[in-house]
Amino acid sequence: MPKMKTHKGTKKRFRLTANGHVKHRQCGTSHLATRLSSKRTRNLRGTRVLAEVDEVMLTKALCGYSY
Repeated sequence: MPKMKTHKGTKKRFRLTANGHVKHRQCGTSHLATRLSSKRTRNLRGTRVLAEVDEVMLTKALCGYSY
C-alpha cells in the first residue's frame, strides 16, 4: 500500500507543537482590515491553539508532520 500524502493546504496553515496541539494564525488580518477597529486587529495578532475537537482531523491530514 502506498504512503499517505500530507495535505499541502493544511501544512501551509497549521503547525503541530511538541505536545500534539495545533497552532494556527488568526483569520481576518490579511486584507480589508481597515474596517476593523485597531483593538480588534491588535487582538488578532500572533498565533492561537486550535480546539481539541479539531486536532484529530488536522493531525490526520498532516500525517504527523508539520514542517
